[in-house]
Amino acid sequence: MARQLSFDLPTKEVLGRDDFFVSPANRLAVAMVENPDRWPTHALALTGQAGSGKTHLTHVWSDLTGARIVMARELAEADIPALAAGPVAVEDVTDIANDRDALNALFHLYNLTAEQSVPLLLTGPTPPREWNLTLPDIQSRVQAACHVTLDAPDDVLLSAVLAKLFADRQITPKPDVIPYLLAHMERSFAAAAEVVQKLDRLSLDEKRTITRKLAVRVINTHDI
Repeated sequence: MARQLSFDLPTKEVLGRDDFFVSPANRLAVAMVENPDRWPTHALALTGQAGSGKTHLTHVWSDLTGARIVMARELAEADIPALAAGPVAVEDVTDIANDRDALNALFHLYNLTAEQSVPLLLTGPTPPREWNLTLPDIQSRVQAACHVTLDAPDDVLLSAVLAKLFADRQITPKPDVIPYLLAHMERSFAAAAEVVQKLDRLSLDEKRTITRKLAVRVINTHDI
């Protein structure tokens, strides 16, 4: 019998505030992002592991403040004075650790937003002191920024993340799937994204509903 072909259907990632689940692991970060007028400095560094919700929370902040969002690697070609005219978020700052042109642009943006008291949100995977930006002037500035982190997920948050990842793919797993995954998978946001992707692929390949039995197969076959 010929094997059923599967297709990579587009995943619709929902990034609204109502879709961001708040738990003890991220409550402080959410409170800080939602209240830029309470930041001790004009800049806030938002950090957390891959899949922790940095991009989602950045979009929440953008919706709240009207901020523009730019990827750090795009800064060298950006109109920095125009960006600095209003709230702005720069994502994945560590991507430009060795990019002199982008670092100079970030340094210029940081100074302009500071002069104009414009909120600046910066994101990265680790605390700013570990970003190792090769332009010392901007490294010292990001280290001086207010810093908040999205902590590793607790059970409540990881359960909500799994539910959202399934929902983004328009999947409704059987009720016992998420409790099983919580008990057996690696406890990280990246692992949650990987296991949902693998379950989606397997269910498409075999034209099966996502059940606990399917989850057992994925967990036992892959190091997740």
